[in-house]
Amino acid sequence: MAPSWIQMLIVVIAALLLFGGRGRISSIMGDMAKGIGAFRKGLKDEETRAVDDDKTINVTPKKDETKASS
Repeated sequence: MAPSWIQMLIVVIAALLLFGGRGRISSIMGDMAKGIGAFRKGLKDEETRAVDDDKTINVTPKKDETKASS
């Protein structure tokens, strides 16, 4: 059974992505690594900003004094 034109198109596109340009995959992976690094930096900045703000609210419920004394 011969492959359909859609399957051939997928193979050609995959081959072009893999072998189409000099260093194309390495540049794609480099861009991905930069994006991940920027994401992590953003998360770290958000955590320090949240800790530095003294606008935290204590939501811990207070103990019921009537039950503790019996």
